[in-house]
Formats: sequence, C-alpha cells, structure tokens
Amino acid sequence: MNDDTGAGHGITGQADGQAIPRYAGLTTFARLPRREDVPRYDVAVVGIPFDSGVTYRPGARFGPSHIRQASRLLRPYNPELRVSPFANQQVVDAGDMVANPFDIAAAVAEIDEQATELISTGARLVTLGGDHTIAYPLLRAHHRRYGPVALLHFDAHLDTWDTYFEAPVTHGTPFRRAAEEGLFVPGHSAHVGIRGSLYDPGDLIDDAGFGFTVVHCTEFERRTTDDVVDQLRATIGDRPLYVSIDIDVLDPAHAPATGTPEAGGMTSRELLAILRGLVGCDLVGADVVEVSPAYDHAEITGVAAANVAYELISLLARRTAS
Repeated sequence: MNDDTGAGHGITGQADGQAIPRYAGLTTFARLPRREDVPRYDVAVVGIPFDSGVTYRPGARFGPSHIRQASRLLRPYNPELRVSPFANQQVVDAGDMVANPFDIAAAVAEIDEQATELISTGARLVTLGGDHTIAYPLLRAHHRRYGPVALLHFDAHLDTWDTYFEAPVTHGTPFRRAAEEGLFVPGHSAHVGIRGSLYDPGDLIDDAGFGFTVVHCTEFERRTTDDVVDQLRATIGDRPLYVSIDIDVLDPAHAPATGTPEAGGMTSRELLAILRGLVGCDLVGADVVEVSPAYDHAEITGVAAANVAYELISLLARRTAS
C-alpha cells in the first residue's frame, strides 16, 4: 500500500494500482485502508447489508460487497472535480454494520447507534446499502449531530408512503418517518428523478405536504443538468446537506440490478453531472442504496454505484482541499 501524503498530513491512500494490479489486493472500497489500519479518519465508507424492508426484489443485502468489487476500477485522481479524494482527506473502509435481518425496528436502532458512533468525531459517512429503509436511521444519526438537514433524494419513487401491509418502516416509507420526526428541512429538500406508476393521485398530494421540491425525470427531456443544479443549489441554500441515492433513479439500461426498476430513468452521466454541481455545498453524509447484485450483469449497476460513491467522496475532498 502506498502512502499519499497530501498536504503533508501523512494520509494513507488506496493501494497503488501500478504496483499491485487492481484485481488483486484489498477487498475494501477502492482498495482503501480499513478503519483499524489508521489512527484517525475524515471519511468512512461503510456497508449496511440489510434488505428486510424491500417490497419486490430482494438481494440488496449483498450490495455493499458488490459495490466494493466494482470499486476496484477507481483511480486516485478525479479530473472532473480536479481533486485527489484519497489524498486530501483520510478515507477508510469501516466494514459493514450489523443490522438484525428479522426485526426492522431493532435494525433501525442498531444502524442509528453505529452511525452515531462513526460520525461522533466529525467524520463524514458514505454508506453503501442495503435497501432504502436504512436512510431513516442514518438521518436520525445525522440529525443528532447537525440538526435538521437539507435532504437531496435521488430516486424513481417518492418513498413517502405511510405503510405497506401495515408495516410503518420499509424502503418505501423512510422519508415520511423522517418528516414526522423533523429530521430534514421542509422547503430546502428535493426529490430528483421521480417517475413511474402510482397507487393513487393522493400519493403526490401527500408528498407535497412534506415540503419537497420535485424534479420529475421527464424534466430532463427539456432542461439541462446545469439548470437542474441551479435549482437544487437554490433549494439547499447553506443548510447542512444529506444526499440519499437510490440506484433506481437510473434507467434500467444503466442500473438493471435494483429492487424496483422503472423505465424512463436518468442516465449515469446525468446523475454524475448533478452530483459534481454540488461542489461548495456543506455535504455532511450520503448513502447509495438498492443495488441487488443477483440482477446485475457485467457489473453495470455495481460500477455505476461505485462511481457515484466516488463522486460523493470527491465532493467531501473539495471541502478540505486548499
């Protein structure tokens, strides 16, 4: 493993791909050091192998390891954001959280507790899911440290339904539960990429009451990504920002391996462009969820998710770059 000494801070970076082939070496995200290998960290990449909240295809419990495998392709310099994300900050792979697979309420409490511990020193968290249920306890943990956050939610679905088969906590309900607890700031939060069929027109009416700006996926047919970025930045303002990305925001052509695929989605290029447009926002945490590897082929979805996580880590590096 090489030592990138970015800015003289003695930061340990990823394994050197020119000395150790990228298909060999560590199985951590981007072949980064493990949490226990370094004395401190600025950013922790952590997996949550939990999918007990899904309503259709299972398998996202295997998402973290699949994304890690695809992340072997990532190199140490991001030319789009002009930053070396593993040299400006100490990034580690913190392994996987423990989440009870048989008791959703218990899993929510466990994730909340473990996320709270990981960010207790001010470190930032980039989480690999897992199904979208995990966003609810992650928002709880971040609210405890930062107060209500601006929430930027990329998804084909609103995820503000009330219950499913009378279950109040599933991958379709996290942001209603978060709204009820005041975990994000109404009027400074947004859904992006929404599309697909609904159960009832009331779904949209209910969601409107939670204070989200909504950028429907069809808007990308007539608007540029720069235009959408401008709208989102105005919505977020100077609030602490949490980004939650369901990989099904991408069209199934770009991310087939997901629990509830919807036709007519964003391209991976559009999603990456919007994320890069968030430079300067006060990003405090993020998750990438709903990768179900059994439905993947040629690692299409895993590669997309790994690159999304890389852009999020790069955004965090831009905060610390001189």
